Amino acid sequence: MDIQIKKGVLDACVLYALKNGESYGYKIINDLKGIIDISESTLYPILKRLEAGGALKTYNREFNGRIRRYYYLTAEGEKKLNEYKYDFESVILIYKKIFGERL
Repeated sequence: MDIQIKKGVLDACVLYALKNGESYGYKIINDLKGIIDISESTLYPILKRLEAGGALKTYNREFNGRIRRYYYLTAEGEKKLNEYKYDFESVILIYKKIFGERL
């Protein structure tokens, strides 16, 4: 898959995983199983980039004696997720025109 397309898909998947509430890295990876395979080494740079762009916020909380970082969507993150939805719908229409209706 083209790296730029894959980047958008991964960003959209991470935002989707946070759509219904806060989560942490390991849970995000597990929540996305069956949708897309993503490793920790791929996930954390995505989370950092999305946070830097204002799509996510974080906070730390102790869990079983360790500090766990939680991520949650901001209004900007929800907006970005909706933009991805419309972008991908447009891409699907283009692909259908190029390759036919059966995708």
